[in-house]
Amino acid sequence: MKKVLIVALVLGLSLGFVAFAKRPLDPGAGGQCVREGIGTLLSLGAVPAAAQQKVDYSAFAGEDGIRLDLPEGTFLSLGAVVKLHTTNPELFAWCD
Repeated sequence: MKKVLIVALVLGLSLGFVAFAKRPLDPGAGGQCVREGIGTLLSLGAVPAAAQQKVDYSAFAGEDGIRLDLPEGTFLSLGAVVKLHTTNPELFAWCD
């Protein structure tokens, strides 16, 4: 039963992010950047893992990804990563 609830929650979050990705919050405040970031996770099939804080964002570090020197084992909440897209879009190559 617990497994079914987790799968339902992850599926619900994934569908919510897909819907969210289709309409930017405010393009001038990073809404487009959020869409690009979520699109990147969707293309990698990583939204469920990101929702469970199981994505090591250090794998995306570098000039062509996240422009921060992230140590291996940088597991962040999806909310924190989305917020960074709105506050600091210059950190993400896919937001250029």
